[in-house]
Amino acid sequence: MKFITVDGDDIGQKIAACYFRNDSQALLKLNKSVETIINDVAQFLINQGFEVIFSAADGVAAYSESFANSNEMLYREISKIAGENLTFSVGVGDTLRESYIALLASKSNGKGQLTAYGDLA
Repeated sequence: MKFITVDGDDIGQKIAACYFRNDSQALLKLNKSVETIINDVAQFLINQGFEVIFSAADGVAAYSESFANSNEMLYREISKIAGENLTFSVGVGDTLRESYIALLASKSNGKGQLTAYGDLA
């Protein structure tokens, strides 16, 4: 079983900046952008044979019993979906907990990357 957890980087800060600038149009645009990206990431994972168990705000969690492609391919495609203005950190593992720990490692090591739990020392 392979679990994947995807989370937007610094989305909360981007939201806060809209509030501080009193820029409701930028907040609306950011919201629509993140919503579209998350929906597209979830659909991509479904197309790869994953079962999505969470898809909301700026994150997605999913699992697959048969995923055979590489982690690098997953991250490359998720990054393409995200585009140039937003980055996402990703964690993968054999359990939901492991994927979350790997996600935290991705965020702690600079964000905008995929970490596999099995690669943590």
